[in-house]
Amino acid sequence: MPKISDEAKQARRDAILTAARRCFAEHGYEGATVNRLERETGLSRGAIFNYFDSKDDLFLALAARDAERLGTVWYEEGFLPVLRAVLEEDPAWLSVYLEIGRRLRTDESFRERYKQRAPEIDKRIEASVEQARENGQLRDDISLKTLGRLMSIVADGLAISVAAGFPVEDPEELLGVVEEIIRPRRARSRTPARRSA
Repeated sequence: MPKISDEAKQARRDAILTAARRCFAEHGYEGATVNRLERETGLSRGAIFNYFDSKDDLFLALAARDAERLGTVWYEEGFLPVLRAVLEEDPAWLSVYLEIGRRLRTDESFRERYKQRAPEIDKRIEASVEQARENGQLRDDISLKTLGRLMSIVADGLAISVAAGFPVEDPEELLGVVEEIIRPRRARSRTPARRSA
C-alpha cells in the first residue's frame, strides 16, 4: 500500500475541516452527527476519525483554526480588521462557534483542551497590543488587561449580533466609534467629529 505524503495528509485534513465547518454551520454542533459528517465530507467515519479522535476534537480543531486565522489578522493588521472579518463571517458558523463559550463554562475537560489550541497566537496578540500602545495607537489611561477585555467584549458582542442575524447597517460608522474608544485621548481630541449624512 503506497504511503501518503505529509502534504496529502494535510490536504485531506484541511478538506475534512472545511466540510465539517459547513456541516456544523448547517446543523449546529449537536445536529452535526457522524452520519452527516460522513455525507458532507464524502468519507467514512474511519477516514474522518483517522485524523481526529472524536467529533469534539474536530470541533476544537475548527475553533483553533479560526482563533489562529483571526489572531493572525489581529497581530498583522490590527483590531479593526478583526472586526471586519467577524462582520463578513457566515452567521450560521458563528452561531455554532459561540457554542464554545457555553462549553468553556460547563465542561472542564473541554476548557483544558481549548487552552492548548494556539498559545503562541495569544502571545503574539498580546505583544502587538503592547506595541500598538507604545506607538501611541491605543489608549494608555487604562490597564492593558482592561483594554484587552474591552476589545474581546466588542468582538464577541459583534459575533453574537451577526450570528443572531442582526445586520450592521453602517459597519464603517460602528468601526469608527470603536476606534474612538480604543485610541488615546490626545488622538481623539485632535480628530474632527464625523459629520452625519
